[in-house]
Amino acid sequence: QVQLVESGGGLVQPGGSLSVSCAASRSIRWFNAMGWYRQADGKQRELVAANTGGGSTGYADSVKGRFTISRDIAKNTVTLQMNSLKPEDTAVYYCNAELRGLVYWGQGTQVTVSS
Repeated sequence: QVQLVESGGGLVQPGGSLSVSCAASRSIRWFNAMGWYRQADGKQRELVAANTGGGSTGYADSVKGRFTISRDIAKNTVTLQMNSLKPEDTAVYYCNAELRGLVYWGQGTQVTVSS
């Protein structure tokens, strides 16, 4: 069993920066992949960024060049650094992890981009 706890969401103005972190209850060294999804009101949950166990990363087209995902094995955390935020980035952001064929989710953290 794996627990994922997100933190760092909040309110930020357009063009600003924010980072959200996800702490895992066990070592993330062997996780196949970790990533961030988001779900805006009335929309489906979508993949934002992912980091595989081999160290490769992938991003949704809408966030490329603005968001960066990173994994800290020593701290068992995965962080999403978000720059140049836009109102359309407003959503609940969820941490996701895959281990041995099982998928785990955090409870989500709200990110609101508004002036």
